[in-house]
Amino acid sequence: MPVKVLTVVGNRPQFIKSGPVSEALRAAGIEEVGLHTGQHWDEALSAVFYDELGLPEPGYRLDLHTADPEAMRPGIADALRRERPDWVIVFGDTNSTLAGAEAAVDAGIPVAHVEAGLRSGDLSMPEERNRIAVDRVSTLLLTPDERSVDTLRGEGVPGRIEVVGDVMRDALDLSLPFAKRPPRDEPYALLTIHREANTEPQRLRRLIAELNATGWTFVFPVHPRTRHVLDENGIRLSPDIEAIEPQGYLELLGLASGATRVVTDSGGLQKEAYWLGVPCVTLRANTEWVDTVEAGANTLVDPDDPSNLGSAIRDASFPDGAPPLYGDGHAAERVAASLRADV
Repeated sequence: MPVKVLTVVGNRPQFIKSGPVSEALRAAGIEEVGLHTGQHWDEALSAVFYDELGLPEPGYRLDLHTADPEAMRPGIADALRRERPDWVIVFGDTNSTLAGAEAAVDAGIPVAHVEAGLRSGDLSMPEERNRIAVDRVSTLLLTPDERSVDTLRGEGVPGRIEVVGDVMRDALDLSLPFAKRPPRDEPYALLTIHREANTEPQRLRRLIAELNATGWTFVFPVHPRTRHVLDENGIRLSPDIEAIEPQGYLELLGLASGATRVVTDSGGLQKEAYWLGVPCVTLRANTEWVDTVEAGANTLVDPDDPSNLGSAIRDASFPDGAPPLYGDGHAAERVAASLRADV
């Protein structure tokens, strides 16, 4: 029987994740209607990804320019009344994820959560609270690995759990041949900082001071939120930190693949660095991607005390014989098959 889904996205990582899923849905004969909440509305964080990844134009653009899930829910509810889909697909852990799941539950429509079961153990992070809330109400929990399955079973979630792998691996495999690697002769580390906690002025000042003192050459695509805090608070970057505009997916993938290190607070870049074989230093006290740390490819640095940041960057290395993590590049196909099987 025909299957119809409404896919809710709102920020950069979700655009990337939705690309291979949309392709797999089309191949499986599943009708998809996209909804963009507008959580990320900046051209460099939104429209460029639709262009680069060839994503289908969303059927609904809420254009809200906010991260408030309560503001998103009425628009999502209206789309659900109009479309009457069999499923609502949500990705990851953002406020758009939460708003999409809650609106679907209110409408009596089952939720499929892609990237279910991840936990960092840090309830001070809104992302962690969103993960838990969405997993509790999802009918279908599509996980990247067995660790996530164990987590969900331990929490007693009522939905059906299925390991599909990580759809970001699918996106990387599809996009890497087209990645725009910059013509750089000197070694560099790729730096990104965007999380709200890390852009608190005093914390950001400490992080930048430690980065300035390392003497490393960094290429730093600056998130709009981070740029605002830097400028408003007079936080100066050393000449070794090259600040550039936010990059599209193919540009950032090229920068990551050419780097000797990745220094980031991004969840997605932790995984991408691992798949690319590049050592990563994560500016967080914890991570949902625990296996990359256990494999020795990812080092955590607590932003509240970043005094060891320089040594962590210096000593970072990618281990020989690192195990394959988070799937084989066919996660999106399994997502589509699971949706069809459950209708």
